[in-house]
This record gives sequence, C-alpha cells and structure tokens, in this order.
Amino acid sequence: MKAGSDIILQVHYTTDGKVSSDQSRVGLVFAKQPPPKRVMTFSAVNGKFKIPAGDPNHRVDAEFKLGTDVVLHGLHPHMHWRGKDFIYHIRFPDGRRETLLSVPNFTATWQLWYNLEKPIFLPKGTVFECTVHYDNSPNNKNNPDPTKDVIWGDQSWDEMMVGFFNIVFDAKMDEKLVIAK
Repeated sequence: MKAGSDIILQVHYTTDGKVSSDQSRVGLVFAKQPPPKRVMTFSAVNGKFKIPAGDPNHRVDAEFKLGTDVVLHGLHPHMHWRGKDFIYHIRFPDGRRETLLSVPNFTATWQLWYNLEKPIFLPKGTVFECTVHYDNSPNNKNNPDPTKDVIWGDQSWDEMMVGFFNIVFDAKMDEKLVIAK
C-alpha cells in the first residue's frame, strides 16, 4: 500500500442495552498491479422527513444524479422497523424510466444486497429515484411506538431512508466526479 492511501472499513452497530462482544475479522489481499476499475458504494438519501404518528402509508423520496458514466452492479435498500416498501427507478438522460428493484414487503430483518445478474451501463446524467413508504400505525407489529412522530436517526426505533448502490468506474477517476453538480 502506498503512503497516503486510505482504507475505510465501517461497521454499523446499534446498542441494545446488553453487554456483548464482537469477533469480526477482516482479510485484505493487495493486488500486485493497480486495478483498472474501482467499485464504490453511493446512495440516494433523504434525512429530512417526519413520519406522522399513526400514518400507515407515509411516502419519502430521494434522488441521486450521476456526474459521469458508470456501471451499476448492486442495490441495497435500507430502512428500519417502520419500512414498508422500497422502489428504485432510474431515469436516463433521454427521459426513459426503468424500475431496477421493487421490494414490496420490506422488513428490517431482511436487508440484502441485490447484486445484478448482468451489470447495467448508466450514462452521465442518469438519476436514481428511490421511493419508500413507512407504516407508523398500530397495525405494524414491528412498530416501537405508533403514537410518536418519527424522524431520521441511527437507532432502530428512529428511521432511515437510504438507497445504496454499488457502481464501477475507472480507477484513475476522482470519485467526486460521480456526483453531478
């Protein structure tokens, strides 16, 4: 590894009030040659929502516009206990719109990466459009408290709205160029 390189590993823990331990391990294999391509995770995020108490179908949207050509490899919808459904659309620069992924019965205990069988080329200007719905009603058996409004937060009794996606692009390109200005 050359001087000045950064490797960032992130683990997302939420406490549950009990003492516990972690025995995670990480193994890294370094290539002999610089890789020609780079894989990074980006996301369409909306952190400025308020889900009203008792609302059984609250909608939240987020977008992310690409600033360069990339190849899409995978998707990962992320919400907490009130998450009801999650849809990824892409809108191409020519106006065409396609559904990439629809998770009609989202559950916080089943959060997977959906790796594409065939990666998709996405040209500069393509927009990821994510739409989700939350069930903050007493009918949601997983709802910690349907009597409270809910906002963004790290704890599982709060909520999140993140449409992660893995993309591949030239390794020599500055990752800041992926985000459209």
